[in-house]
Amino acid sequence: MIALRGLLAAALLSLPLTTPAAAAPAESLPLADAVAALPAAVESRDGYTRSAFRHWVDADRDSCNTRMEVLITESLVEPTVEAGCRVTAGEWLSYYDDVTVTVPGGLDIDHMVPLAEAWDSGAYDWTPERREAYANDLDAERSLVAVTARTNRSKSDQDPAEWLPPAEAAHCTYTVDWVSTKLRWQLTVDDTERAALAELADGCDDTVEYEPAP
Repeated sequence: MIALRGLLAAALLSLPLTTPAAAAPAESLPLADAVAALPAAVESRDGYTRSAFRHWVDADRDSCNTRMEVLITESLVEPTVEAGCRVTAGEWLSYYDDVTVTVPGGLDIDHMVPLAEAWDSGAYDWTPERREAYANDLDAERSLVAVTARTNRSKSDQDPAEWLPPAEAAHCTYTVDWVSTKLRWQLTVDDTERAALAELADGCDDTVEYEPAP
């Protein structure tokens, strides 16, 4: 009996003290339905500063900050990475304008939904830690994307009612990426933005797939 009790005690001690939280299941919706699922709210930029979103951090402490991680991941060839995780060469396709870039200095890392737009759409009410997680989101394929500096700066903080990629063939992909990012982070849209997205969705036969952010 004593031996049996010892075995039971050892078994109990081997169990985890807490149960890990389950990851939120991935969601998949036709694009038009995904647009309809976006929460609605009036936008306000009151209080916004870019510094509210700490970005290009090295979250996993591997010496590569978020910008370098995106450049490494999205290069179409093996990138050249020098000391300190400095990416100096590679090959990237900027899908906004269908331009191939081989010098990383010609690229910006675009927040699919710009930081100011995220603030307008609900991030004003987030903790600094959640805003940092948003600004460095490497867990969703299109939260961050390497594109030519000129297209990123042309886009600035505009939503799809105000700006679309100059490459018309990119419009459906861009709409999917925008909607999936907003759904992932439960960011809202105003009436003008939703109308523009719905019009874009009418011409696209695409599905939106996303995992809700932790």
